[in-house]
Amino acid sequence: MQHYLAVDLGATSGRTVLCSYDGGSVAMREFTRFENPQLPLGGYVYWDLPHLYNEILKALRQVSAEGVELTSIGIDTWGCDFAFFSKDGQPLGLPHCYRDPYTDGEMERFFSERMTQEELYQRTGIQFMPFNSIFQLSAQLRAGSVALAQADKVLFIPDALIYMLTGEAVCEYTVASTSQLLNPRTGDLDETLLKALGLGRERFGRLVMPGEQVGTLTPQVQAATGLGAVRVVAVGSHDTASAVAAVPAEDTDYAYLSCGTWSLLGIESPEPIITEASYQNNFTNEGGLEGTTRFLKNICGLWLFENCRREFRGVPEKIGPLTALCETSSFEGIILPDDPSFAHPDSMCEAIRCFCLSSGQPSPQSPADFIRCIYRSLALRYRQVIELLSGMASFPIRRLHVIGGGSLNPHLMQMAADCTGLPVVAGPSEGTALGNTLVQIKAAGGVRTLPEMRAIVGRSVSLKTYEPHPSKAWEDTYDKFKSLK
Repeated sequence: MQHYLAVDLGATSGRTVLCSYDGGSVAMREFTRFENPQLPLGGYVYWDLPHLYNEILKALRQVSAEGVELTSIGIDTWGCDFAFFSKDGQPLGLPHCYRDPYTDGEMERFFSERMTQEELYQRTGIQFMPFNSIFQLSAQLRAGSVALAQADKVLFIPDALIYMLTGEAVCEYTVASTSQLLNPRTGDLDETLLKALGLGRERFGRLVMPGEQVGTLTPQVQAATGLGAVRVVAVGSHDTASAVAAVPAEDTDYAYLSCGTWSLLGIESPEPIITEASYQNNFTNEGGLEGTTRFLKNICGLWLFENCRREFRGVPEKIGPLTALCETSSFEGIILPDDPSFAHPDSMCEAIRCFCLSSGQPSPQSPADFIRCIYRSLALRYRQVIELLSGMASFPIRRLHVIGGGSLNPHLMQMAADCTGLPVVAGPSEGTALGNTLVQIKAAGGVRTLPEMRAIVGRSVSLKTYEPHPSKAWEDTYDKFKSLK
């Protein structure tokens, strides 16, 4: 029996998962869970990187206390954000949070001063979002960031934590691909883009691919945790890359949806898709496993629900009964999930009310109305993106695989099947941690190929398929959705 620790850090919470592999299937046990709060400080919003590092150390101490012999450790996180380190290895301040509006307007300034929008897309194939790393760095340069000026190393969040654990500075391919700094044709950070920012390639660490052993725990970390020189493996360090590795597909004729705070909907392509259509529709090409490209669209996902939930009063605390409220509402209003007004509003409920009223629709009144509105709007957006994908994919899309926590929501899953007209295969819900572990197993020689990894998923978790029941009501609502502005 081999044991692996998957460190899975999301934008609201983090956890460590102890995974045991017997040569056929993986058994998973959530080991620790902790908050990942955003820190408002000095007019900006930051991540508490030392807190995350300390929580990893706590988990490693617990592993040691239980006498578990780890084969390796892997870390995945959200993308785009990064941390600065000095030449002697010390962190320089706290990393900015991508939800911080300090990059508002920076895209437009970048295009007018440094490079055209078209050239940037041709070089990277990445969806334009205001918090992409390239715009964060541009904004910090404009603001005269002392930390950036003094930084010897600029490391993406999973790479920063690996550096703190091992002393090895690396730039893992899948998380680097989210930055809009990586050129998918060359497979490395684009020198022209770095030059436009006045940054040298050497500051970002050596490029590593998923499955590569980076190093071992430093003597200091070994002493602090009671463990030995445990290997640290670069997994799909971007959480979506790890999640997609756990899609239990036996062929290629599918789209995947990583359903959580963000809804990431796409396909796996053997090559980047950088065309006029992908540019006009703002699709992104991110790094996958075994040289694949995750061609996808970022959709504002259950962020909408999570923020409304904080404002609800007098509703069930447990998630199952709360989500079931959508079945008690007949509210017909819908929203555009990716409307900028939902990015970081003071009140998500008020933002949804305002959108409905401004688009000539009734305003939701009850929590049930809000939940139904959000789920239906997400299902409609899924259909729209799948239609766009179908026009660019080299294969037919015959089903939708949903991974992540949202796959446990039967109401959203059935709406997605009914609206898209595709069978929806839901699971695994723990796709990110499982994919993280599968890459570690591959690095240890337990499997050789991606199909072998995915076969393990089918033996390790149960899946549920939602068959579609299309209706004229969905068709009418979809026509209404496409007309919203």
